[in-house]
Amino acid sequence: MKKIALFGATGQTGQKFLKIALEKGYSVKALARDKSKLNNQSPLLTVFEGNVLNAQDVNKVVEDCDIVVSLFGHVKGSPELLQTNGTKNIINSMLEFNVDKIISLSGGGLPYPEKDKPKFVDKLIRTIMKIAVPKVLNDAIAHADVLKASGKKWVIVRAPRLTNEAKTGRYRIGWVGVNASTKINRYDLADFILSQVEDEDFNFQMPFVSL
Repeated sequence: MKKIALFGATGQTGQKFLKIALEKGYSVKALARDKSKLNNQSPLLTVFEGNVLNAQDVNKVVEDCDIVVSLFGHVKGSPELLQTNGTKNIINSMLEFNVDKIISLSGGGLPYPEKDKPKFVDKLIRTIMKIAVPKVLNDAIAHADVLKASGKKWVIVRAPRLTNEAKTGRYRIGWVGVNASTKINRYDLADFILSQVEDEDFNFQMPFVSL
């Protein structure tokens, strides 16, 4: 099975992804700013303490892995280009260690005009994001540009409002405004992200996952 380099393992979605990945037998190397936040006891898990903005820390995680899953994102006090610059470090490591694919998590505000057909409510949400959290939206767009220019296989998984409701095992894979709703629980989102470790159908695309 593929060995996963995981960034953002201590986040709410990241912890659920890690749990599912280990249960299914994947080996995972994870980067965490605080190792104590990861209590998963598994011989399949190796945790490094560090920062995605530090290239050497990123190299330790990516080395000897087969695929990258990037789930880190903005928290209070994050640098303006956290996702962009962290993704640059990850891509540089992928180039150095010959890792072919990255799966990155983003929000539904990230536009994908090739497939999206946003309805009024979708346009309203994006407008609110531009006003309320322009830093997050601009960083998401810039990180997507980094992936597109990387020469690597990439999938950007986009999601609407995230909840901690119980997993359903049934969710829709569409585009903004197309076969989509306005929420998804983190378990189902993590399940879809893990499916992309083996699936090649959404390479170079930005699927929108919702209930």
